Amino acid sequence: MFTRVSIPTPFQVGAVNAYVAGRTVVDPGPDSEEAWSRLLETLEARELAPGDISQVVVTHPHPDHFGLAARLRSEGARVLASPEAAAIMEDFAARLKYEQSYFADFFERCGISRETAEAVTQLPEAFLPYAQSVATDRTVTGGDTLTVDDERLIVDEVTGHAAGELIFSYDWEGRREAIVGDNVLGDITPNPFLQPPEDAGGRRPRVLPGFNDSLRWLREQGHDRFLTGHREPVESPRERIDDILEEHDQRSEEVADIVSEGPKTPADVMTALFGDLPATEYFAGMSEAVGHLDVLEAQDRVKKRESGGVFVYDLQ
Repeated sequence: MFTRVSIPTPFQVGAVNAYVAGRTVVDPGPDSEEAWSRLLETLEARELAPGDISQVVVTHPHPDHFGLAARLRSEGARVLASPEAAAIMEDFAARLKYEQSYFADFFERCGISRETAEAVTQLPEAFLPYAQSVATDRTVTGGDTLTVDDERLIVDEVTGHAAGELIFSYDWEGRREAIVGDNVLGDITPNPFLQPPEDAGGRRPRVLPGFNDSLRWLREQGHDRFLTGHREPVESPRERIDDILEEHDQRSEEVADIVSEGPKTPADVMTALFGDLPATEYFAGMSEAVGHLDVLEAQDRVKKRESGGVFVYDLQ
């Protein structure tokens, strides 16, 4: 049903997969001339112009996935995303500023120096040129349906990689398929990126525990194939989800062993796991360290306290 299009990105992850069916584009790619040229080539091969696209569907609000939506919307397409994603995409710069403010403080409380925390949170400003803000014309949530090229897609909400993630399931040629964005990837374990509270002063989402629960739910939905946000499709979804959950469980045990050696800050855990990371990898590294501490805390295996304004974890 969908044609997969490899769209170039300037990011370390490499190319992103856009999907085209009829007059619908899913995750058109980052806002760059190189990406736009690649998308135009694909449309021209299907005898379509940008103005022929009727809808742009976004799985999640990361620049490599939604950046070109604004160009297609200016040509007449409507944009569909979750309410959470819509709020982020409407003013991506403001969202980034909020995240920078929150995580500069949060990382300092995790045991990173203020100077380093501020430097790390400033790095994503490099994403701004590829993430043109865009309005959403229709918000969709779990249980909603879309029509793409006369076929029915069912919307489901998932958790783990970004705020407001959606997947889109459909039946095609006797198989149950889904476009899953970056929630499940074939040969990369998706990053459980930390997210700030929905509202300032609220509770930080416990992303990795939610991710594990979401994966367990998704494993039971009977899909035969996943169309992923990067690289090749997943032909054995249940097996791949089992592998990811096993990796998560193994890493949680590794973190438990680290904490068993004595009280640890999240920064201590990150260093024990990964050694000296470059600044560009700090956010992913801290996301993993905090994520697994969240899992262990939810299992009542570690307890968190504060010492000198810094979070410290001990075994229960």
